[in-house]
This record gives sequence, C-alpha cells and structure tokens, in this order.
Amino acid sequence: MTSTISDKALSVALLTSYLQDLLEGDRRLQSLWVTGEVASVSEHPSGTYFTLCDADKSAAIRCVVWKSQRPKLLEKPKKGAQLLVLGSLRVYKTRGEYQLNVSQSLPAGEGLQALRLEQLRSRLDAEGLFSPANKRPLPAHPKIVAVVTSDTSAAWGDIQRTLTQRYPRLQVLLSPTAVQGESAPAEIVRAIARVELDGRADVIVLGRGGGAAEDLACFNDERVVRAIGNCAIPIITGIGHERDESLADLVADKRAHTPTAAAEQAVPNLADIYFQHRQRVVNLAQVVRSRFQKEEKHLQLLQNRLKRLPVTSRTLQQASGKLEVLQQKLSALNPAAVLERGYAAAIQSDGTIVRSTEGLVLGEELTLKLSRGVVKVKIVEILDATEKL
Repeated sequence: MTSTISDKALSVALLTSYLQDLLEGDRRLQSLWVTGEVASVSEHPSGTYFTLCDADKSAAIRCVVWKSQRPKLLEKPKKGAQLLVLGSLRVYKTRGEYQLNVSQSLPAGEGLQALRLEQLRSRLDAEGLFSPANKRPLPAHPKIVAVVTSDTSAAWGDIQRTLTQRYPRLQVLLSPTAVQGESAPAEIVRAIARVELDGRADVIVLGRGGGAAEDLACFNDERVVRAIGNCAIPIITGIGHERDESLADLVADKRAHTPTAAAEQAVPNLADIYFQHRQRVVNLAQVVRSRFQKEEKHLQLLQNRLKRLPVTSRTLQQASGKLEVLQQKLSALNPAAVLERGYAAAIQSDGTIVRSTEGLVLGEELTLKLSRGVVKVKIVEILDATEKL
C-alpha cells in the first residue's frame, strides 16, 4: 500500500514545474492588471520589491519591479498607496512562490479610469475617428442652429445669449438632454439623433459647463463619441473649461473651450459683417475716386496734345504755302526750265558760260547745252549786239 502511494506521489520539483507550466502558460496571466494597497516596500539594487494586498488584508501577492523597468513607472510603489499595476505572473520553484513581475504602475481609482480612457482613445484613433480628414467645414452663414444641452443649465443660457447678440433673428432649436450621470450618454445620443431626424439645422452646438472629471465622463462614452462622428450635421463642442478635453472634443468637427466659445464659432458676428461691408464700400469709393482722378489727368494730357496738334497743323500749312512759293520761284530760276522754253546755254571750253560776244574769237568751239542733248559749234561770225540776225 505504501509503495503504491509513493509510486503515484509527485516530487516537489515536479509539482512546482507543473504549477509553473500551468500558471506561466496561461496567456491571461502573462499580461494582467491587478489593483490593491501597497503593504510593504523594499528597495534593492536589482529592483523594487513590494507586497500588494486587498483593503481588508484578506489576500496578498508579492510583486517586483526590476531595475530596467523602474524609470517607466508612472507611479512608484509607496506604503499605503492604492495602485493599479500591470505585470506577468512568474513561479519561483526554489521558494515555492509565485510573484508578479510589474512593468507599469498607476494610481488606482482615477488611474484606472485614465487607463480605460486611454485605451478607448487609442482604439478609436486607430479606426480614424479623430482624423482631421473627417472634419467637415462649418457653414459660413447658418440659418438654423441646434443646441444639444440641458435646458436647465447655465450653458443653455450662455449659448442663447451669445447667439442672439452675434446673429440676431437666427432660429435656434433646443434638443434637451442630461449632460451628466449614468443616463447622460444614451440621452445625448438620442438628442443628436432628434436633430438629424428633424433635418433643419445647419450646425449643432453640443455644450456643457465646467465640472469635475466624473461630471464630464459622459462625453468620453464611446456611444456619444460615435454618435458625433456619424452625425450628418457638423458639430461644435463646448464642454467644460479650457483645461478640459474629452473624446467628444477630439471627434467633433470643431472644438471650443466653453459653451460660449462654441456659440461664437457657430455663427459670425453680424456687427463685424456690417463693419466689413462699410469698410469695403469705403475702399471701393477710394479706388473709384483714385481711378477717376487718374483718368481725368490722362484726359487732360490728351486734350493738351490735341491743342498742340492744331497749332502744329496750322504751322505746317503756313510752311507748306511758303514752300510752294519758293518752289515756284526756284522753278522760274531753274536753267532747265529756260532750256525747256527753247533757249540754249553756250559754254566755252574752260566751262565759262557765254553771256556776251566780248572775248569770243572766230573759229572758237563752243558747247551748246539744249533742253535735250548737247551740240558742239564753231564761231564763224561775230555780230554786234545791235545787229539783227
């Protein structure tokens, strides 16, 4: 009997190896979050050793943060602190113990919420929900603005007042909803759907005043974020104060820091439009006046040129008349004209024109230049000027 039992009994090493394979082989235990209170802390060169236990001290687990992981911790273990740690379970056979090797440590409570929020943000971002390419432009001059907020909130009053001051006679639709509490996410989704179904609004303002992080939690709800991202109407968010940022802000087409600022972005300032219009009128009048003055100067220049042209024309006519008279006189003095009338010019051999018989001798050769052609002659007789031919 004893031998039979001993044959079936496991050695400590085999049992520990079995447990090691069982625990370390479980994928769920390779990366898990554990929350608890730090009961003790011990610093060593190799790492930080601490014990994590439940608040009632009913259970505890040994933990270690190795030296290489310590700089990565967001929250270092301190006795009495509530922590949320990420680690993997490891079995140490020599001591017969299991231990959590910690790679990250966060404050519990708000830290857990922050972790969940960051995980949701990363997942939605990976889907492209926050991409700038999905942002739609806001209408420049909306006719109807819908407001999704609580009808009893100060934010609703601020939004109404701002819209009325900036853009009088604008039609404003209210789709009321709770903006905090457990029911708020579902109500906000329904309020956005009502505006879409109505179909009249050009833009939606989703607003809520400031508050604690838990009061604004509904705007980090995945249902609300997806409702904003899938809405066919552009949405402007104005949630909390300037320091607050929610997932609703990231997915919205336009984000403002407060409800009042969201209303300001929803519509233009009519007073600014009037001022810009008056400024354009003034600028246009200045341009027209400047152009008129320029054209007037050009016209005066042309008129001056025209005046100079008639003066030049009269001078030219007078000069033409004088030229004609001179041409007539010149024509009368032109030897060629005399030759045309049947006269001839007698030229001696040295080129002297013969004007009288003086100096001429019998037998002398003369050149007679006619209107058309030249002849050579020889003097055979010289008569007195008083003698007739």
